[in-house]
Amino acid sequence: MTSINRMMDAIRYKAQILARTTKLESGIMGMGIVGFAFGLGIIMLCILVPALMLGAI
Repeated sequence: MTSINRMMDAIRYKAQILARTTKLESGIMGMGIVGFAFGLGIIMLCILVPALMLGAI
């Protein structure tokens, strides 16, 4: 009976790690497009503001 309990604990532990990893990956993938758009906006500001200040545009 003890070996079965140990095996069940190991299975439960691995299932919890898998669930946490899946939730983390889902959260990252869900925010990927928003993060890309935000980063693109910041980069455009970093390029356009100095160009406007120097009179290049």
